[in-house]
Amino acid sequence: MSDTGQRRPRVRRRRPPRDAEATMTLIAHLTELRNRIAKSLLALLIAAGFAFWWYGHGLGEFIRAPYCGLPADLRFGQGAEDTCGLLITDVFGGVFIRLKVSLLAGAVLAAPVWLYQLWAFITPGLKRNEKRYGLSFVAVSTALFALGAVLAYVSLAKGLQLLLSLAGDGVVVALTAQDYIGFVLSLLVAFGVSFEVPLIAIALNLVGVLSYEALRTARRWIFFLTIVFAAFITPTQDPFTMLLMAGPMIVLFELAIQIARFVDRRRAKRAAAEHFHDLADDEASPLDASPSQLDATPTPVDDLRRQDAPAPVDGPAARSRG
Repeated sequence: MSDTGQRRPRVRRRRPPRDAEATMTLIAHLTELRNRIAKSLLALLIAAGFAFWWYGHGLGEFIRAPYCGLPADLRFGQGAEDTCGLLITDVFGGVFIRLKVSLLAGAVLAAPVWLYQLWAFITPGLKRNEKRYGLSFVAVSTALFALGAVLAYVSLAKGLQLLLSLAGDGVVVALTAQDYIGFVLSLLVAFGVSFEVPLIAIALNLVGVLSYEALRTARRWIFFLTIVFAAFITPTQDPFTMLLMAGPMIVLFELAIQIARFVDRRRAKRAAAEHFHDLADDEASPLDASPSQLDATPTPVDDLRRQDAPAPVDGPAARSRG
């Protein structure tokens, strides 16, 4: 028997193990959602408790610093130029202010925890290459929110000075604590959230929803709508604060467009290396079912037949032998 005719054992490729979380039941999904919400709330409560203590040990002075840095004629100084104060007009005003600041500061401090819980909950529904962006998404989103809050804090003093100076001479400015701290918190949140919008565009591109061509075509509209968005979302409504928000957002959007360009280029190269990249997801691959041409080399003898056996004879000769 010929060695060349022996059949090699067919090696079957082992399928990768299936993700157990991807095949969870509805009850299991609800249980997981409950656990992740509980973890996020626990982290929020711990961070808010720390911020409640921090308010009396530096956080309150940090929030009041832009107002206290204004000229003496634009703030309430209780008769002294080196002091400043905020008015409280009701009994529970101080408690509500401290709770509001503590909750917002706790949400910011606990952002890495609840963002990770959110991403971990939606990860089983994503592909393997999409799961790798989880930690990067949490880190970048936290950094962008912090960057937006820092820019808001920097622009706060200039915006207050511009707005309060428009009242003119002969007007005593005495802000209440509720109005001022509510204004500061809304400005910090507006800047922080606005800096997250370019990250959403990058995330949509990474999962294949938003392409570079769509972003490039709509670049002018994106920049224009960014300026309009900054004009409406800034609580101060002054040009300085609006431009301070719109400028970095435009830069971040341009960076997002370039990242989408790089990602789409890599995706196109990978698809070109794999075949059938021009087909839709629900279209069958155009496999060639026609028989291939045999080679000119002689085929090996079948191992089930002896090489010295005579060839079968057809016709009358074979019947006469019988």
